[in-house]
Amino acid sequence: MIRGRRDLGLAAAAALSVALSACGFTPLYGEATAPGLSRVAVETPDTRLGYRLRERLEDALLYDRAVTPDWRLDVALEMSRRPLGRRIDDTAARYEMTLVGQWTLTPLSGGEVRAGRETVTVSYAASDQPYAAIAAQEDAEGRAAETLAQRIRLALIHAVGPTAPARP
Repeated sequence: MIRGRRDLGLAAAAALSVALSACGFTPLYGEATAPGLSRVAVETPDTRLGYRLRERLEDALLYDRAVTPDWRLDVALEMSRRPLGRRIDDTAARYEMTLVGQWTLTPLSGGEVRAGRETVTVSYAASDQPYAAIAAQEDAEGRAAETLAQRIRLALIHAVGPTAPARP
């Protein structure tokens, strides 16, 4: 009886996968949104924040290291931080971090250079404990890098549009 149920479950899963493949289902992380974005080589500043942004951009663009890039994306970063709210001892209760990414997309084969500017603002709690303060700031940097990467990706989709080279 149990063996029959297991076989029935396997048969149902197989039938479901066949039905999904026939209806044009595409996995969420299966393909880049715009053709050619996987061929964008990303250059960011040589800092911890630049490294985080480069990782997230390469993930967002589905960068394929196995093929020769068609585009180069240079991103310059400018980060600022300002205190929000004051405690009784005149220290900040929260901080607001603003990250500005000035990007330039250059086709390596020559052609029109595209550029843009994206801004992200995140906030984080201040702490009296040194480790907690560092962890909160690094978490905010990670969230800002992730959001900036997604905004740059959307801007690239709009900037490149249907003129991007298709994958072989």
